[in-house]
Amino acid sequence: MQPEELYELDPDESPEVEGPDGAGTDGLALLVFLEGFMDAGAAGRLLTEHLLDAFEHTTVARFNTDRLLDYRSRRPLMTFDDGKWETYEAPELSVFRVSDAVGKPFLLLTGPEPDHEWEAFAAAARTLAERLGAGPMITYFGVPMGIPHTRPLGVITHSTRPGLVTSKVPLPSKLQVPASASSLMEYRFGEAGRDAIGLVVQVPHYLSQAAYPTAALTLMDALTEVTGLDLPALELREAADRTLTLIDRQVAESAEVAELVQGLEAQYDASVHDGENLLAEGEEMPTADELAAQFERFLAEQQNGPDE
Repeated sequence: MQPEELYELDPDESPEVEGPDGAGTDGLALLVFLEGFMDAGAAGRLLTEHLLDAFEHTTVARFNTDRLLDYRSRRPLMTFDDGKWETYEAPELSVFRVSDAVGKPFLLLTGPEPDHEWEAFAAAARTLAERLGAGPMITYFGVPMGIPHTRPLGVITHSTRPGLVTSKVPLPSKLQVPASASSLMEYRFGEAGRDAIGLVVQVPHYLSQAAYPTAALTLMDALTEVTGLDLPALELREAADRTLTLIDRQVAESAEVAELVQGLEAQYDASVHDGENLLAEGEEMPTADELAAQFERFLAEQQNGPDE
């Protein structure tokens, strides 16, 4: 099977974005967020939704989800009304052509993470990137860390070649973790000589199951720095301010929570001073359960309203 058989280009849109092979830093930035892998604080999801809500975009390609997805593990929704089935929400894994605030185009590949044929998907994404004149591929998501919400969030960065990006957060020399489709894409893109960058925002572990707009905003800033895109984020900033107000209120109402947050602050400050260790020497890390039971119950109530 040829990789091109796994997706379909929109004939009305694709000619507008075809260009150079984009193997280096030239060409359209290709942003990638696949739902289903780790995404603490819903950082990647919130950023993706903001990009599609705030900026003009058109669909340029669609992947064959019947080939890639396991519907029994993630069942699509259907609506039954007045004695018959009315709608079926078919899952979409698509590439969008998006324009930033000054009209500069970029590409966004998003949708559910494939369950099957990862190698075929990675190869198809690479050929598609070449056909669309894409430059660097950039993945982004959030990971839970033992940090307080009262300190700046760090962003771990990595890339397929030295000098492409510089991480402001110390990286482990070697780390083995479960794979994801997007990480395999980055690996295969690098093997093919294409540039790829990963942006991973650190999210307070007690907020990892809640929608945390501050994490999405931090990713947005990192994305702007890497790509040079003009991406205003007023809505994200307002949502982040509202969420932080709710969190601070919860801290003020609970002496136990306040004490735990203060412990995380001390550990964070010590790690910044040491430049290496996340935990202060001799300090005991509060468990996620100790903090999450109160924080996430409180924030989950807010997510059901219009101001999520």
